[in-house]
Amino acid sequence: MPTLEPKRTQAETACDQIRTEILDGRLPPGAKLNIKALEERFALSLGAVREALSRLGAEGMVVGEPRRGYRVAPVSRDELMDLTRARIEMEALCLGQAMRHGDVEWETRIVAAAHRMERLQSLPSEAEARSTKAWNEAHGEFHEALVSACPNQWLLRMRHMLYEQSERYRLLSVPLSTDARDVRGEHREIMEAALRRDQDATFQALERHLLATAQIILRSPLLQEQPPAD
Repeated sequence: MPTLEPKRTQAETACDQIRTEILDGRLPPGAKLNIKALEERFALSLGAVREALSRLGAEGMVVGEPRRGYRVAPVSRDELMDLTRARIEMEALCLGQAMRHGDVEWETRIVAAAHRMERLQSLPSEAEARSTKAWNEAHGEFHEALVSACPNQWLLRMRHMLYEQSERYRLLSVPLSTDARDVRGEHREIMEAALRRDQDATFQALERHLLATAQIILRSPLLQEQPPAD
């Protein structure tokens, strides 16, 4: 008999919806979060929205301000580089364990995820494809597939938190000039090194990949476009 999925609470639903809007830019960095407006828009209880914002505050997605409520967490150059370095270290830890424990199923998952991402990236053009929800989901699946054989669940949880924070910044870079960047080639290089269990080559390719995105954002005026405090 199939196991029934536990019913999601309103707070969990609100948390997912607000997080999604932060990650895809509908709620931009620094934006004030009106609890009553969120309650009405999502058709959820006021308590659920408050609990969701508290959870997102613990994740670093939003920040609470005394007597002012909540705002979407701002972005900054210093935080971007701290986050990028932390993610490089954490991805390396998870990838290293995945390469030691990965079997043929792990390899198959990586290849399948890379294939899906590449096919989606071909249409209609690379730059346009990388702005779609489908490609962004495939991109996340590829990076998750790489570490999926890591047996340490605590490392994977921390890695996921850093990944989501990084996505906020990465999505800011999508509309920008990429200096003819070969994103497809970067992912293929990481995949091929991981599949042949070459840790040094994998870590170096991953670091170049993540730093390339950071460098594009660092040159962007988007980091300066923060709403003024009320």
